[in-house]
Amino acid sequence: MLDHVALQCADPAAAAQFYCHVFDALGVREAMRYDRDDGAVIGLSGPDGFPHLWLGPLVDSGIRPIHLALTAPTRAAVDDVYAAARAAGATILHEPRVWPEYHPGYYGVFLRDVDGNNVEAVHHDVTG
Repeated sequence: MLDHVALQCADPAAAAQFYCHVFDALGVREAMRYDRDDGAVIGLSGPDGFPHLWLGPLVDSGIRPIHLALTAPTRAAVDDVYAAARAAGATILHEPRVWPEYHPGYYGVFLRDVDGNNVEAVHHDVTG
């Protein structure tokens, strides 16, 4: 349903490095980058190579609450994201677990990125 999401970042390069490191288990990679007068704009992709997540310079410094969920291919990948986030010093909002209130096979971890956004890695196990 979503084509892409763009986040304003205090430091797009630092944000890109964070996402590529923490979400490496999901195949997140830098797909493209271009410079504008106000800073770099960086497109990140998953395994398909299409830049679905864009990181750009901070335009509005007001409160910008964002929740972003990235699809994980397995529960082990969610656990890998958790481990990488902890190693990177990220604030963990919710450790990996099943969230039955969403559906029986919903397995996710929630954390803060370098700009304070609530970011999730989630695996949907339709078998429960």
